[in-house]
Amino acid sequence: MKKVLVITYYWPPSGGGGVQRWLKFTKYLPEFDWRPIVYTPEIQNAPAYDESLLKDISDRLETIKTPIWEPYSIYRLITGRKKENLGAAFASDKRSNRTVEGISNWIRSNFFIPDARKFWIRPSVNFLVKYLGKNHIDAIVTTGPPHSMHLIGLGLKNKLGLRWIADFRDPWTDIDYYSELKLTGWAKRRHRKLEKKVIENADFVISISESNRSKLLEKACADIAVISNGYDPDDVTGISPEVDKKFSIAHIGTFMANRNPECLWEVLQEIMDEEDGFGKDFELVLVGHVDSAILDSIEKCGLKKYAKITGNVSHEKAVTYQKKSQVLLISVNKSGDPHGMVTGKVFEYLVSGRPILAIGPEDGGLARILKETNTGVISDFNDKAGLKQNILEFYVKYKSDNLQAAGVNLDQYSRKNLTGKLADLLNKLV
Repeated sequence: MKKVLVITYYWPPSGGGGVQRWLKFTKYLPEFDWRPIVYTPEIQNAPAYDESLLKDISDRLETIKTPIWEPYSIYRLITGRKKENLGAAFASDKRSNRTVEGISNWIRSNFFIPDARKFWIRPSVNFLVKYLGKNHIDAIVTTGPPHSMHLIGLGLKNKLGLRWIADFRDPWTDIDYYSELKLTGWAKRRHRKLEKKVIENADFVISISESNRSKLLEKACADIAVISNGYDPDDVTGISPEVDKKFSIAHIGTFMANRNPECLWEVLQEIMDEEDGFGKDFELVLVGHVDSAILDSIEKCGLKKYAKITGNVSHEKAVTYQKKSQVLLISVNKSGDPHGMVTGKVFEYLVSGRPILAIGPEDGGLARILKETNTGVISDFNDKAGLKQNILEFYVKYKSDNLQAAGVNLDQYSRKNLTGKLADLLNKLV
């Protein structure tokens, strides 16, 4: 069996979307004659923790962990956010001192390039050069963000000439919150230079969508394959909760400010005023971290009393919410590349049996997936009339007890089938 070393920052018990992709790839790779070995830090600053994900790690999987130093202890001391788990994206908190946040953002953006995990690059390269000198590996994979992982791969490529795949779970300089980084001109040039080096030197690059692939090709010539995110049947079978009695519209996952669907809150407020009984039936369910800007918008539109906010939950509970909610909400970010943005939760939404209400580009990647799988509807960011019509059509079906989704062509997004694509790519390398 061939061996692949997977270099990833996020690994269980860390939770959130950044863990799922390679947790599932490593789960299914042995079925395609590839034995994965995972290299990850001993302790990670993750946006959430989820012990339930440990069940997907085989006892036979070799996991190598080494210490990492990160400047978050200094960040917490400066900002006063001592107990908060920190992720890569910027999510505001009403408790934060915005001036202090701005200063720390500037320092973080310009001194820690490509990210705060940069201090793990050199120690990891040195450690892995010794490890690989004693242990045969056929290929390595790095997955980012954080994109410091790719620089570990670049260092190993330069020293050992190993076959290397760089997996971009999210873009680098095109990521949705990149514009929020207070970057100097020098820092911007540095990010672009490092990004280009990774793309050019990797034997293969993986992107999660065609749109993101096109963006990467604009930066450098490379062999770039598309392997989307997906769903694991093992995670969604055997969970059959009773569907909510209320007309619940649920968002599951981190809800950042640049995905704030202000038009949705305004439309819901209008429907409350126009439709008798809607307020009695309606419930807004928000599962996971919600940015304070979104909470402000909800309160402004008089929807606070209809909102149920759970905070972070385990992946298993998130799947339960997906299956029990009447309607599942997806709001695409307005910054970065909204046409190419297809978040990981989309694919579990697809197999939930519940209809999806999406807000984003009507000609983007998400719109294409919803259409080809017959799982939901989408309206553009400012299309209030279309959005209202979509909600009311769902509401009418809810009132007649006929609201559900009949998805088609879903197997293409199963984690096992997607791992088969990855194995094909690895086989080409060796």
